[in-house]
Amino acid sequence: MDDRREGAAINHARDEIAGLYRARLTDRHSRVSACDRQHARLSWARVGIAAAAGLIVVWLGRASVPWLVPLGLIFGSLAFVHARVLNARDRATRSVEFYDRGLARVEDHWQGQGEPGDRFRSAGHPCADDIDLFGRGSLFELLSTPRTSAGEATLAAWLLEPVTATEMVARQQAVDELRPRLEFREDLFVLGPDVRAAVDTDALRAWAVTPPRLTAKWPTIVLPVLVAVSSTAFLVWIWTGVPPAWLLPALVVQLAAAAWFHRPVVAVIAGVHRRVRELELLASLLDRLQQEAVTSPRLTALAASLTATGHSPSAEVARLAWLVDVLTSRQNQLFAPLSALFLVATQSAFAVDRWRARCGAAVPHWIDAVGEYEALSALGGYAADSPGDPFPEVVDGPPLFEAEDLAHPLLPVSRAVANSVALGGDGPRVLLVSGSNMSGKSTLLRTVGVTVALAQAGAPVRARRVRMSPLRMGATLRIQDSLQAGQSRFFAEISRISAIVGMAKAHRDLPASAGILFLLDEVLAGTNSHDRRLGAEAVIRGLVELGAIGLVTTHDLALTDAVGDLGGAAVNVHFEDRFEGGALHFDYRLRDGVVQTSNALALMRSVGLEV
Repeated sequence: MDDRREGAAINHARDEIAGLYRARLTDRHSRVSACDRQHARLSWARVGIAAAAGLIVVWLGRASVPWLVPLGLIFGSLAFVHARVLNARDRATRSVEFYDRGLARVEDHWQGQGEPGDRFRSAGHPCADDIDLFGRGSLFELLSTPRTSAGEATLAAWLLEPVTATEMVARQQAVDELRPRLEFREDLFVLGPDVRAAVDTDALRAWAVTPPRLTAKWPTIVLPVLVAVSSTAFLVWIWTGVPPAWLLPALVVQLAAAAWFHRPVVAVIAGVHRRVRELELLASLLDRLQQEAVTSPRLTALAASLTATGHSPSAEVARLAWLVDVLTSRQNQLFAPLSALFLVATQSAFAVDRWRARCGAAVPHWIDAVGEYEALSALGGYAADSPGDPFPEVVDGPPLFEAEDLAHPLLPVSRAVANSVALGGDGPRVLLVSGSNMSGKSTLLRTVGVTVALAQAGAPVRARRVRMSPLRMGATLRIQDSLQAGQSRFFAEISRISAIVGMAKAHRDLPASAGILFLLDEVLAGTNSHDRRLGAEAVIRGLVELGAIGLVTTHDLALTDAVGDLGGAAVNVHFEDRFEGGALHFDYRLRDGVVQTSNALALMRSVGLEV
């Protein structure tokens, strides 16, 4: 009864979230429609003003300034308002996408609608492909709301690598704080695409940390003095009508100084023009981050990192933007002579490099902060959309994974069957899972693996309770042969197993590192039963002796006898099936002991094979 009440409460909470998203979707669609209507009216108004100006020119036979100036001012004002309307429409459209994806996640039809993260796949990773971290319908697609490349890269890195218990707890606290902040998460989603589209984060990092070229102190004193002398000479000339004798020498010295620094000045100016616009977009997102009051240690530290220079990023970027605007003014024919007289290019280039010396090291931290905020926000959104999912209890010490009523987070809630798993601690170190095809063996391994990845990223998990230590995983669920590499599936499998053993040895030699969790599917199925039995038992025994924990599936019931030889370190569990009415039926419930049924012959007969 308690379980039914708990399930009903969770379903009610999911329905409330879905209702909220639908209401927000209706509102954002209304905003898009309103902006579209304004866009149409403003477009026609601008066309009308342009046509009126043309008619006036035709009627008068010339361009009459008194008539055209007011029309030009009105046209310019409408263009400014029009740009704001289009920007508002773009942001409302992004908000529609944000709530569409949130609703799809709550209603379990999100597959194929998000970013699959294929570029983060690595053939050498010991488990990413095996447990569906990336690709269509993957964990990354489920979680990924980051809109900048830095945010996506941060989230991917968190899914791929284990962390310390302290780091896991810090992420959990930050995610829990962001869970109820729907407007904040929407704002990050809406602002992010501008940064993603226009900011080359790698180039920006490189520019920011490149050592400044104009670092000498004396030009910052000498150049203003030269400008003052030359300017004074010109003023004397204008006042008296006679150029002073020292005007020409002053200009020659000033020209020589400008020529001396010409090459580095040109390089500095060329580098800053594109970067400052990228920084302005980044600062707009950082401004939103700074407006959000936070209390968790991780978010507080992130907020502090944004003001490492003593000023907010927006203030620092505004100073740089002003310098770039001054540099741009040199291109105006009216100001060009004055720019040359005042050595605007040279002095501004020195100021730009002083800015880089002061703020350059902070720029990578700003980019990393955006990436981390987005990753935490993505996990916060997942937490908000998964009411009832708890954060795991994190413990330090030997490898441990204990889960009650654990279900696969990538399966619809209505279809996912929960099972309990206990590895390490007072329980067995290995579960040897037997059962027929399609009974749930591989899904159980993936459920454990994806839960560990989700937990170590800092998210809640699909279970009643999970208690675990930091774990590094290795798996053999999707091992394939390779024609290009000349490798059979069996060779690829034993190579992966060897890598897992190597990980376990590294952990033995460095106990402070994450423990090892192995997920071996149909272990050594590519060889004969005799070699499989001896090899599998040796592999499992070796991993246990190295302190690892894990699950192993097999069709070979002879292998289940190896449990007795491993003492209490391993136990047999199984999934059952029944063949009725020409069809297989599974309940996907994990049970103790060895499976007692086999469906292979019946399944072959059901498809017409005579066996």
